[in-house]
Amino acid sequence: MITVFGTGTGTGAPVPVEVLAGARLVVGGRRHLASVPVPDDAEQVVLGPLAPALDVVERHLKLEHPVVVLASGDPGFFGIVRALAERFGSERLDVRPGVSSVATAFARLGLTWDDAVVVSAHGRELRTAVHVCRARPKVAVLTGPGSGPAELGAALRADARVLVVASALGSAEERVERVTPAEAAARDWGTSVSVVLCLDETRLPAAAARTVAGSDVGPGRWALDEDEFTHRDSMITKFEVRALALARLGPRLGDHVWDIGAGSGSVAVECARLGAAVTAVEKTPDGVERVRANAVAHGVDVRAVHGAAPTVLSDLDDPDAVFVGGGGRELPAIVTACARRARRTVVVAMAALDRVPSVREALTGAGFSCDGVLLQSSRLAPLPGDVTRLAATNPVFLLWGYRTPVSLEGVAL
Repeated sequence: MITVFGTGTGTGAPVPVEVLAGARLVVGGRRHLASVPVPDDAEQVVLGPLAPALDVVERHLKLEHPVVVLASGDPGFFGIVRALAERFGSERLDVRPGVSSVATAFARLGLTWDDAVVVSAHGRELRTAVHVCRARPKVAVLTGPGSGPAELGAALRADARVLVVASALGSAEERVERVTPAEAAARDWGTSVSVVLCLDETRLPAAAARTVAGSDVGPGRWALDEDEFTHRDSMITKFEVRALALARLGPRLGDHVWDIGAGSGSVAVECARLGAAVTAVEKTPDGVERVRANAVAHGVDVRAVHGAAPTVLSDLDDPDAVFVGGGGRELPAIVTACARRARRTVVVAMAALDRVPSVREALTGAGFSCDGVLLQSSRLAPLPGDVTRLAATNPVFLLWGYRTPVSLEGVAL
């Protein structure tokens, strides 16, 4: 068996004598190994690169030697339990969890965290953590080299957030500091940061009993009726079109979505309700205000940018998915610019048939597959005398493209 002992934060919980008794291999960080009575006949391995340590564990298991692995916090929470279970099987693990750094950080603030989202930036791209912080009001970010408070703050400068930086939790050097993103970006935080809490205090959910942990589980419905948004002269993506557009965009937590030519921001708001971080580009000042008002009304955070595409796109972070609405002469150029930046998909809605060929060419020319439909719907409408008729909506072309994976077949590596 492998006994995995979570020491909690700081100096942590003392390791019981019976855990170490008889161990022939003890694996852990330097401070863990220095703080416990490792048996004289036990081999010690300082955790650094994971693969070599796992190889030593495997060698001892083949000899049926008891193995002890010491880890900070709760080793089953973004910890070493995953790697051990994948390599040796969960049935060979005896896990004894400690208190995680996330639980400790929220405890220091006196905040519940059953409504928080936890994202790890340790050894991972920071962009996912940034998008989750933009999309959700209560987020804990596990930090790592190159993905600490300074980098997170720099990415969130334009967002109204409070960062709570928890360093050296549980130790004599513990610090828990509230800063703005700009203040976080301007400091050197060293290497002792355990976790950063990112809070949008204007949208923190009211305290209430919960039955499902985590941030809200998503909207109960989407493709909302047009009258659930403020819009000008029916200039809004109709719900039938929005339903298919959302299906093709696939917005999810950790994604970044652009809504270009946002108008009322109905697509932007719906993507945000489904968990994505959203940037809406709108060229009219009153349109920008409508986008912001609709976002507030639906309890989501949408970053509204005043400007015309494709000019303003160079200032935006790369998106995972893009929705483009409208149909002016500049549409092919906008689609081309969006397709060059999109990591996954681009969806375009237009009313004019003569724009379809150029948009298809723009998508395929940027390395995307392309498909589409003409959407024509008729809604039930009442007539006097308790009679119902069909009221046709304007037909809309919806085209979408997915980035085609690069094939390495026949390429010399």
